[in-house]
Amino acid sequence: MTKVIALNIVRFILLVLVQGLVLDHIQFSGYINPNLYVLFILLLPFDTPKWILLLSAFLIGLSVDMFSNTPGMHAAASVLMAFLRPNLLALITQREEIESRDEPSLKKLGPVRFIMYATLLVLVHHTFLFYIEVFRFQEFFSTLLRVLLSTIFTVLLMVVTLYLFKKSDRRS
Repeated sequence: MTKVIALNIVRFILLVLVQGLVLDHIQFSGYINPNLYVLFILLLPFDTPKWILLLSAFLIGLSVDMFSNTPGMHAAASVLMAFLRPNLLALITQREEIESRDEPSLKKLGPVRFIMYATLLVLVHHTFLFYIEVFRFQEFFSTLLRVLLSTIFTVLLMVVTLYLFKKSDRRS
């Protein structure tokens, strides 16, 4: 149990630092903004109590808000994402196939279900975040394009990151 908590604390810190120091400074022609920090919310264990899930999402969103000087936007989008996560997991998984302490990963869910799970939640996150950032419908279609491109890029970045840091199945 303490190993899971320590892993998630390290993951939290690393993702906030990577987001704040590297990814927030990357913009491809203003339409692609990678938000890798949401991977933290996606990878929390299945049995994470809802209040911890929401609090963790709020804290990581607030941490990113501090780096990017966006007062509460990332926090709000992250909490919405965390709020919808348990229902989406219930839709795409069966109770018998998961163990409570497992985390929703490429290996546990399989690549297709994990990408579907990640894409839907990242799409919700990005839609809320980018439309609240613009806060007008004059740029509806350009914001929609930004949401779609950023979602695709973020999910691809997540999958690459997960494959790069995949735990070895070998036993020592």
